[in-house]
Amino acid sequence: MGHAPDLRGSGLPHVLRAAARRDPVQMLAAALMPRVRVITSIAFFKDTPMKNLLVTGCAIASLAISGIVAAQDKAAAAYPNKPIRMIVPFAPGGGLDITTRLIGQKLTEKWGQNVVVDTRPGAATIVGTEIASKAVADGYTLLMITTTFAINPSLYAKLPYDPLKDFTPVSQLNYQPNILVVSASAPAASVKDLIALAKSKPGELTFATPGAGSAPHLSAELFQRTAGIQMIHVPYKGIPPAITDVIGGRVTMLFTTTISAAPHIKTGKVKGLALTSAKRLDSMPGVPTIGETLKGYQAEAFQGMIAPAGVPRAIVEKLGREVAAIVQSPEIGKTFEASGAVAVGSTPAQFAAFLKNETAKWGKVIKEAGIKLE
Repeated sequence: MGHAPDLRGSGLPHVLRAAARRDPVQMLAAALMPRVRVITSIAFFKDTPMKNLLVTGCAIASLAISGIVAAQDKAAAAYPNKPIRMIVPFAPGGGLDITTRLIGQKLTEKWGQNVVVDTRPGAATIVGTEIASKAVADGYTLLMITTTFAINPSLYAKLPYDPLKDFTPVSQLNYQPNILVVSASAPAASVKDLIALAKSKPGELTFATPGAGSAPHLSAELFQRTAGIQMIHVPYKGIPPAITDVIGGRVTMLFTTTISAAPHIKTGKVKGLALTSAKRLDSMPGVPTIGETLKGYQAEAFQGMIAPAGVPRAIVEKLGREVAAIVQSPEIGKTFEASGAVAVGSTPAQFAAFLKNETAKWGKVIKEAGIKLE
């Protein structure tokens, strides 16, 4: 697809100019908008050759737009007619890889086309994401993402892609809350107790994370700021050594997945104080949310599907409908629940709004905490 025209002098609002750069139909409509305004302004004048010429031009433009829309609808109807590549920017065998293969299998069964899972790990997902950003925008290359996609723009000074402009959201697949755990010997049985303890010992309590800039780290930073407390960050190389030190009482607390915490909660080695999600999980109805104590607190990991910017809207919408139907099915819902996640299946528009909000939220946390990675 060629470059969009420079619309800065068109008189269009910034939002419409941005939309025009992403969608060919909006591009043509945007380019013609000033002409339509001219025609409207002379509509009450008497007939002249110029007026007739302009009106004719407007009619031709309308037909052109209709033709493009029809062509896109036809392309969507035929889609897909060849294999689809789903890029996973993580190593094989991880959570996103498993989800992608599940979705890919269901799409193959539905459409009769192979779905190729292409794992491209490296540089905190930046390698795979850059590859996807440069792919042909025809709907045959898709990118699978996690919370890292919304975090990286603020963690790194420069990225080889623009996460909001270079991609088109398709659907949020699920969300996964973390759980706040403390050692069994910690003098806190609730979020309220933990906050009171932290305020009585400012700068003394510690929180473990699987690394600086990770989702659990940012969940803890958001917790500190929402609660008005100060703790010491102790980064580890992964969750296993971090939870081992929480069990041993060497660090105070940890945000981790419900799956990794469940066995230790069951045996009484740690206490699960609260979930980071907006509402309680059906699988853990007795565990409250942090938001029940700290109003507005919410920190959920997610998995989603996006495409390179410029994929025809009709194809994006078709993909969104099919993927949503798959993840909202009882079979996939149970699979997600077994891994501690909750199915979503949002529309492209809903996912776009979600990504924008998540990027802004974590950007604020990262800036206030002074976190930067090279």
